[in-house]
Amino acid sequence: MSKVLKGKKLGFIGSGIMAEAIVSGVLGKELVTPASICCADPYTVRLEQLQDRYGVKTTVDNKKAIKGADVVFLSVKPQVLNEVSESLLGAFDSNQLIISIMAGVDTRTLKKHLGHHSIVRTMPNTPARVGEGMTVWTATPDVSKQQRTMAQTLLGALGEEVFVTREGDLDMATALSGTGPAYVFLFMESLIDAGVHMGFSRRVAQKLVLQTVKGSVDFALQSDTHLAELRNQVTSPGGTTADALYQMEKGGLRTVLSKAVFSAFQKSRALSNVADDD
Repeated sequence: MSKVLKGKKLGFIGSGIMAEAIVSGVLGKELVTPASICCADPYTVRLEQLQDRYGVKTTVDNKKAIKGADVVFLSVKPQVLNEVSESLLGAFDSNQLIISIMAGVDTRTLKKHLGHHSIVRTMPNTPARVGEGMTVWTATPDVSKQQRTMAQTLLGALGEEVFVTREGDLDMATALSGTGPAYVFLFMESLIDAGVHMGFSRRVAQKLVLQTVKGSVDFALQSDTHLAELRNQVTSPGGTTADALYQMEKGGLRTVLSKAVFSAFQKSRALSNVADDD
């Protein structure tokens, strides 16, 4: 068990998919015990699922979940922040750390709604559910060195983590890594459809594509070579790969992808501004 988290208690406000990913990750790494976690959610069926799967404590009372907790994960949808914060305003102890996974809600808004200043804001992504996530995070100046270490350890249980000093970088992270899995899934889906169009069964096409993508990522991670050079190594002059890449470039793949990411970035900034105006 991690020394920095030894004896620490975690509370969850909202117990959806990402909250479960965090619970699964920290328990899988044995950072805390199941008895040290209390999950709050309005749906009792969901709480029963978490209790059965992980042995954690559960409650429908948000205040009960945060009572005595050293770290409180705020894992509700941004749309219900106003409703949730009404019952929690002023309920936090000064020594508690809040970790928010709400997209588009900045720390200034959280301070105003919760009446608390020790806040870590994060942007995780869905591969965290299998321990292969990418989480970008930042912290307010009120977060102590020990609390930062706790946050880094907890987020590291989900996969990789990167700390940024500028909170605005989380909007970029939302567009690149937060939304990124959807881009990858669409790309893989398109490749599979192309395989079916050529004549493969969907089962075989899917196996070929998923392993090709996984193998390519693993290869790139283990190599110090620039991605462009790795691509060139596969591309023989006048060959099949060259023809395929020509069609992708001709169709504006890079431009479309760049525009898509930038559009997501602008949307994230807009959502941050809306949340800040509430």
